[in-house]
Amino acid sequence: MEQAQLGRPRGFDADDALEKAMLVFWQQGFEGASLTELTHAMGISRKSLYAAFGNKEELFRQALQRYTNGPASYVARALQASTAREVAELFLAGAAQATTMPDSPAGCLGVQGALATGDAAAAARNILAGWRADGQELLSERFRRAVAEGDLPAAADPDLIARFVMTTGNGIAVQAATGATCQQLQAVADLALRHWPPV
Repeated sequence: MEQAQLGRPRGFDADDALEKAMLVFWQQGFEGASLTELTHAMGISRKSLYAAFGNKEELFRQALQRYTNGPASYVARALQASTAREVAELFLAGAAQATTMPDSPAGCLGVQGALATGDAAAAARNILAGWRADGQELLSERFRRAVAEGDLPAAADPDLIARFVMTTGNGIAVQAATGATCQQLQAVADLALRHWPPV
């Protein structure tokens, strides 16, 4: 990146190109997104892609980070909620909304991005498994705090509750990818939260 800054200026907007790459990966998955599709969508050559973003795997990492900070930013907002139940409510509502946005691919890049892939996409599969595990651990930490503060019962299992919320969110993403509407998925989230542990 330093060399790119010192040398000739880029002939394209790297931020815009990364946004377009994110959408291709979101729509096609890692393995389904060919370099030809990526460079066409990004409006750059393969040489420019490698110079600016590294290889396809590194581009995928950067696109996933952009997704985390953009469409999936509801996770960070949910974790700031004042009660554990509100965390879960905002997390699941955010999942329903983010996976059904009208001008974006259906589903979740982090859930579908490396499903049903061969050995060539093992790295992407591992990247996404780690991404989902990190999200679940953030929920676990927040729910552990809720137990310590008396917001959840002392006997509550924060790790199990985090897995419950994450599994429901992942299921929402899969349903969205097959055509479920935001309203239908919000109804699923509401039903799931009827089982929330009483304080």
